[in-house]
Amino acid sequence: MGQTHTSTQSDATHALARWWASPAGRALIAAETLVVREALEDVFGWECLQIGAWGEGRQLLEACRTRHRAILARPGLSPDADIFGRPSHLPVLGDSIDAVLMPHTLEFAGDPYAIVREADRVLVGEGHLVVLGFQPWSLWGQRARLSRSGFPPGLRRVLSERRVREWLALLGYEVFDARRYLYRSPWAGGLAEGERADRLLRRGLTFALPAGAYVLKARKQVYTLTPMRPRVRRAVLGGLVKPAPPPVRHGVRRCP
Repeated sequence: MGQTHTSTQSDATHALARWWASPAGRALIAAETLVVREALEDVFGWECLQIGAWGEGRQLLEACRTRHRAILARPGLSPDADIFGRPSHLPVLGDSIDAVLMPHTLEFAGDPYAIVREADRVLVGEGHLVVLGFQPWSLWGQRARLSRSGFPPGLRRVLSERRVREWLALLGYEVFDARRYLYRSPWAGGLAEGERADRLLRRGLTFALPAGAYVLKARKQVYTLTPMRPRVRRAVLGGLVKPAPPPVRHGVRRCP
């Protein structure tokens, strides 16, 4: 049973690697490299961790401005990975990463919420989390639903932007930036048109084709507990106003 599962996983890994080299795969990686560059342009710190290999190299992390950058991937998926392990059990110390990038990582996982929790564990306070995903009702999402082996190969499910937002809200994250992209068809014939559509969108023009993917940028919020000073009850009598003396009536003499 274990050998069969390993063989199946290896076949899916090789199929995904071949797809990255196809016209559709190269177009997707090129578009997402620009998207990630914009998302990480204001992220600084020491460590940035990409959970899950995506593409043939390290294109997504080229523009990252942190001191160190690392990729975690399953064994055999990417020779450029720095760490090999399971995304749901990261071999990383808690509160040690300034930014986490997950390019479609959740859509290839059996338990995507477990990966979100692990990302939360390793992120420092005010750290950034960037998530890329396919839109369920786009052409990319529909093709993924119709494909038996997944599209791209190995993809298990398409998670909506709303679902990911709900998970992040449960963990106390603030989603402060959300963008749609990939205005191109997943079929090879629509890739050239998609490049033109992306250029028009960057110029501020609209296009009829719905976005195939989204990117969410969230911040890990830290709530500090401020100790409340106990209220000191002042002496009630000391705070009362003394009554004024009775008025003296002129011209009236009282008998002793």
